[in-house]
Amino acid sequence: MNTAELGLPVDVPSTALFTDHYELTMLQAALQGGTAGRRSVFEVFTRRLPAGRRYGVVCGTGRVLDAVKNFRFDESQLAFLRERGVVDGPTLEWLSQYRFSGDIWGYPEGEVYFPGSPVLRVEGTFAECVLLETVILSILNHDSAIAAAASRMASAAGDRPLMEMGARRTHELAAVAASRAAYVGGFSSTSDLAAGFRYGIPTIGTSAHAFTLVHDTERDAFTAQVDSLGRGTTLLVDTYDVAEAVALAVEVAGPELGAVRIDSGDLLLVAHRVRQQLDELGAEKTRIVVTSDLDEYAIASLAAAPVDAYGVGTQLVTGSGHPTASMVYKLVARATSDDPGAPMEPVAKRSSGGKQTVGGRKWAARRFDAYGVAEAEVIGTGEVPGELAGHQLLVELVRGGEVVGREPLEAARDRHAAARGSLPMSATQLSRGEPVLATEYLA
Repeated sequence: MNTAELGLPVDVPSTALFTDHYELTMLQAALQGGTAGRRSVFEVFTRRLPAGRRYGVVCGTGRVLDAVKNFRFDESQLAFLRERGVVDGPTLEWLSQYRFSGDIWGYPEGEVYFPGSPVLRVEGTFAECVLLETVILSILNHDSAIAAAASRMASAAGDRPLMEMGARRTHELAAVAASRAAYVGGFSSTSDLAAGFRYGIPTIGTSAHAFTLVHDTERDAFTAQVDSLGRGTTLLVDTYDVAEAVALAVEVAGPELGAVRIDSGDLLLVAHRVRQQLDELGAEKTRIVVTSDLDEYAIASLAAAPVDAYGVGTQLVTGSGHPTASMVYKLVARATSDDPGAPMEPVAKRSSGGKQTVGGRKWAARRFDAYGVAEAEVIGTGEVPGELAGHQLLVELVRGGEVVGREPLEAARDRHAAARGSLPMSATQLSRGEPVLATEYLA
């Protein structure tokens, strides 16, 4: 069941105050100065990938669409702005009628991106577009960072499933978004029930060390769990002595025991010993699940270990050292006046310090070699070359204020697997390196 449109408690009724104070003061000045109605084009992009990352993952698009749809100022929010003196009366009146009526194009969710990729393009009047900057960036920066970490972990894990277990390591609502992003990036399940409820992600979980400790003996704990959850359950075997616990687990559940979980120690060594012990006890089909603060490097180091699945928490929900994608939202074109027929002209920031921007409304396409492997990210402001016309990346998401690009979460997950699979093999290397595709600009 996909419950994303049911207005569940993990959402807020309005996203209008998920913005910065200066967005509203800019709006007030633009309304007074006569530039608020100028047609404008804003683009979301990043100037660089985090150190060592070979590609980024677009994630959060579906949540952005929800945020834009729910960007409405109700009476309590307007009263707050009035009481604090944030903006004047005419601006409050304008805000009371706010509805985004423009267009949004973007890379489809799950697609990969590179420095300069216009992952989202927002078009409308300056006034209606400028207000969306903060909420769009907060979603895309968080979710794309988590999805990129998840993707690297999925590459390291190969065919072994990954379970997201990070809810207790982040904000309670961020945990739901992180579960969603992890699923797009390649994880197969989550421990977070709110994420399962809202997005239909499979949920998992059996017991923690507290369950073992509350019983008088480990045997009592294992017996209670097996009696309640069946022989196919997963028993946690590192509360006391691992070898004794494994022997006891098979004695209680029999060779039909579903899995054992290891949450501490030298996982490589312990996994080999546990596998040997399980096989000797006749539990050849019992799986081994490992947890314990894993990241992509730890997962890769366990590639040769007899591990069947991984549970990942802290490192996933914090982006494995890079909790933001460093995306920015910049004005790249605007009309010469507020006349609906006024011509558009590119604008760009020219300051020093590496923060320059490239003006103009952009398209993006990916060029592939004869073997179907991506070889360049091509970005331009003029006409799209014929050979790239069939490989354009931006898709229509919002038309005239109406969402037209909503899709199931599974589509984003499948798209990411395909997009990552089309990259050069070096994309999945964990060693430091430059982005796996160069960005080419065409005028």
